Amino acid sequence: MNALIYVTLIAMFLVVYHHALYPLLLKLLSKDKTQNTEDEIQSVARKYHQREQDQQLPSIELLIPAYNEQDYIAAKLINLATLDYPEDRLSIKVICDGCSDDTASVARACLEDLAFCSFSIEICEQLQNQGKVAVLNQYISQSKADIVALSDVSALISVDAMLIAAQHFGQPQVGVVCGYYHLLSPGSVGEQAYWNYQREVKRCEANMGAPLGAHGAFYLIKKSLFRVMPDDTINDDFVIPMDIVAQGYKAVYEPNIRALELEHAADSQDRSRRKRIGAGNLQQLIRLRHMLLPRFKGVAFTFFSGKALRVTIPVFMLTSFFGAMVLAVQSAVFAVLFALQVVAYSLAMLPRFMPNAKLPNAIGSLNYLVEGHFSSMMGCVDYLLKKLQRRYLSGFVSPLVAVGKRLFDVLGATLLLLVFSPLFPLVALAIKLDSKGPVFYQQTRVGLMSDNVVQLFDIFKFRSMRADAESGIGAVWAAKQDKRITRVGRFLRKTRIDELPQLINVLKGEMSLVGPRPERPVFYQTLENSIPFYSERTVGVKPGITGLAQVNLAYDCSIEDVKQKLAYDHCYALSLSQCSSWLYQDISVLLKTVWVVLAGKGQ
Repeated sequence: MNALIYVTLIAMFLVVYHHALYPLLLKLLSKDKTQNTEDEIQSVARKYHQREQDQQLPSIELLIPAYNEQDYIAAKLINLATLDYPEDRLSIKVICDGCSDDTASVARACLEDLAFCSFSIEICEQLQNQGKVAVLNQYISQSKADIVALSDVSALISVDAMLIAAQHFGQPQVGVVCGYYHLLSPGSVGEQAYWNYQREVKRCEANMGAPLGAHGAFYLIKKSLFRVMPDDTINDDFVIPMDIVAQGYKAVYEPNIRALELEHAADSQDRSRRKRIGAGNLQQLIRLRHMLLPRFKGVAFTFFSGKALRVTIPVFMLTSFFGAMVLAVQSAVFAVLFALQVVAYSLAMLPRFMPNAKLPNAIGSLNYLVEGHFSSMMGCVDYLLKKLQRRYLSGFVSPLVAVGKRLFDVLGATLLLLVFSPLFPLVALAIKLDSKGPVFYQQTRVGLMSDNVVQLFDIFKFRSMRADAESGIGAVWAAKQDKRITRVGRFLRKTRIDELPQLINVLKGEMSLVGPRPERPVFYQTLENSIPFYSERTVGVKPGITGLAQVNLAYDCSIEDVKQKLAYDHCYALSLSQCSSWLYQDISVLLKTVWVVLAGKGQ
C-alpha cells in the first residue's frame, strides 16, 4: 500500500508540475532573457523600395506543400505577392501533391491575375500523392537557396516576414526562425486559450535556448543544416527544427513574424489532428531522446518538462485518479483528492454533454485540455501498436499477443534462471570432468525474420559434444547414437538441460520460450530450396527454446524430419492471432516440455 501512495503522489505532482508549476518556473527563469530589441526589428523596414543592402540578403526559397487546397490557394498566392523582399532573392514553389481537386488550376488562374507580382512562383504538380514528408525531403534537398521557408496553404504571412527572418539569419549561430501563430476564428474558447498558452510558453522556451519545434504555418531554416527525415516522420515541423538545434545551432522565436491561420477545423477534425500530434510527440521523444542530456541545458529542461511529460501525462492522470480512488477508503486526504478530481473531470465533460449551454470560459478551457490529453493518449497507443506490428511482426500476429508474449518470456526466463541456477556449477563441473573443451557452446542461428531483414544471433548451450565434433567434417545433423556426443552430453540432451543457457537468449530478446526451432544458417538455404514455405516459419515469430514441433517430434536427423515439423510450426504461428489461442498453446507446450524432461524423452 505504501508503494501505491508514493506512485499516486508522484503522478499527481507531475500532472500539477506540467500544467502549472512548469509554466511559472519557465516564466521566472526566462524573465531577464530576450532574443532581440525593438530597434533591431525596426531597422529591417524596406517599404518595397530597392536598397543597396538588398544583394547582401540571403536567397530564400518558400516551399508550400498542397493537397486539395482549392479553397485557400488563391488567398495564399495573393498574400505571397505582397511580400516585401527583393524579387531576385525570393522564389516560391507550390507543390500540388497528387491533388484530386482543382488546386493547381485555381493557382494558375490566380497567377494570371497577379501580373504585378515579380517573384518567381512555380506550380509543381505531382500525379501521385507522396505525403508531406516525402515532398519536403525531395524539394528541400534540391533547393539551391541559402534559406528554405516552409508554409501551409491556409496560413497568411506578414509582409515583412522574410526581411525580419533574414536579419536573424545574419547571425551564424541561428539555424531556425519561427513565427507567431494565431487563428482567425478559433473553434472554441478552449482552443483560443490553448494557443494563447502555447505562444507564451514558446516565447519563454526560446529565451531558455530554443522554442521546441515550430508551427508548420510558417518557419524558416538554413538549407545547409537540413537532414533528410525518415519516411514515417509525423511531426515534421518539430523534427526539422529540433534536429538543427541538436546540431548545435540556435532556434529563434520571432513574434513580429505573423502567420494567420484561415482554416477552421471541425470538432472531429481537431480530435483527429490531436491524435496525430500525440503520436508525433511519442515518436519525436523516442527519436530525439538524446536531447534530454544535460549538455543541451535549457533545451533539455524544456524538452523534458514540455514535450516528454506531455506524452506521459495521460498515464499520470489515470494513475492519480485510480490511485486516489483506491486510497480514499482508508485516507481522508486521498478521499478529498479523489473528490476534487471527480469534480474537475465532471466539469470538463459538461461542454460535451451540454453543447448548447453557455458555460464559463474556464470550463471550456478545461474541456479542451482533458479531451486533448485523451486524444493524445489514443494517438500514442495507435502509434505503438502500429510500430510493433510493422517492425517486429507479420500481419497475422496480434499486437496484444506480441506484448503479452514478450512479458511472458521475460518473467518466465527470469524465474527459470533463478530456479535452475544452482544446477549450472554442477553441470559445468560434470562437463569439465567428462571431456576437454569449454563448458558453454555458442553457435550462430537464424532468428526473427521480417520482409527485408533476417536476424542472426549466437545461441548459448551447455556443450554436449566433443570440442572437435565438426573438425574435418563440417556441419552435419546429429544422428541417433551419435558418437560425437559425450556421456554427460547424452544425459543433458535427454533431460534438455543443455538448453537452459538459452534463457539468456530469451532475456536478450533473440528467442522466445516457445517457438520454432532456431536453424543453423549453413542448413538454411538447403532447407529453403527443398521445402516449400520453409522460411515463412519464422516470419514475425521468434525461435523458441521449446515448441509445438519439438515436443511432438524427435530431433531433426534429415530433411524429411524437418518437413514433418514444418506443419507444427505453421500451426503454432496461426495461434498467435488471438490472445486466448496463444496463451493456451504456450502453456500447453511448456507443460508437455516438463513431461519430456521428466521422462527423459529428449535425444
